[in-house]
Amino acid sequence: MDFVIPVWFEITSMIVLVAILLGDLLLILKRPHIPSMKESTLWVVFYVALALIFAGLLYAATQSTDAATQFIAGWLTEYSLSIDNLFVFVLLMTQFAVPRRYQQEVLMVGIIIALVLRGIFIMLGAALIENFSWIFYIFGLFLVYTAWRQAFPGKEEDDAKTETGIVRFLRRFIDISDEYDGAKLRTTVKGKKIWTPMILVFVAIGFTDLIFAIDSIPAIFGITHSAFIVFTANLFALMGLRQLYFLLGGLLDRLRYLHYGIAFILAFIGVKLFLHALHVNELPFINGGEPVEGAPEISTAMSLGVIVLSMVVAAVASVLAARKEKRDETQKEVAP
Repeated sequence: MDFVIPVWFEITSMIVLVAILLGDLLLILKRPHIPSMKESTLWVVFYVALALIFAGLLYAATQSTDAATQFIAGWLTEYSLSIDNLFVFVLLMTQFAVPRRYQQEVLMVGIIIALVLRGIFIMLGAALIENFSWIFYIFGLFLVYTAWRQAFPGKEEDDAKTETGIVRFLRRFIDISDEYDGAKLRTTVKGKKIWTPMILVFVAIGFTDLIFAIDSIPAIFGITHSAFIVFTANLFALMGLRQLYFLLGGLLDRLRYLHYGIAFILAFIGVKLFLHALHVNELPFINGGEPVEGAPEISTAMSLGVIVLSMVVAAVASVLAARKEKRDETQKEVAP
């Protein structure tokens, strides 16, 4: 990392971004509703524009193109992984029959849980990278494994009706009502205070967030070693997730090849991490514990290009496949 981010910029940025996030949360609590397509679009555009403005401010504060490029590449990586997260959110909302009016609150709680978990993993990841250079090998191999799992999910990951063990545990040992009581976690049934199904939704989303945090943090550390950029990229990716959920809606199931694009990105970053590990190698059984000077280095600009191209190809292929399928169905209907 050949740039220094001023402390004043880090502090100011965190104050402003946390204030925006809290404002978004208060807006939901004060006026729970189903956002329109127009409202969702405007919010998504706002957050995307905010991320690009932040990249420009980061460049101005550091006078480093690399800092801005690392942020954009990290943000796009986390954004693509967050879109993948939306698939799981859709399944959870359907599985637990969450009233659409209260889905905004559920999503916001899920985003806050994700932010806290990722903050913890970012601090752990930064400490490991600082003290143990060999962790890049572990991160690299883990991302390649995650890419394989993303591209070829097993039966247990492909089954939308399978509840996590912790949710089954809760159902067995605590009293849970059959109906929701608004967005409340507790309700009164026959004079007795019991939990509502909302507690199961929050637990399931929290568990899902934990899994995604484990996958996503090594990925972005493959792009930048700056904990500040890692955290802000995650923050921007999560901030527009709620509105994106309502904007995409039923379109998510049409993005059938998205997981292949994400898998390719994870595998690419995994290889990049492994190559970087060779440059800072300290393991005695590899090149005698010395850095491997001849190992190729993948630039941040190349990483950004691969990330964008992978998502564009996956999205375009999904759209073309959906159109072809619709055209084939129409031809079958009109055929004698």
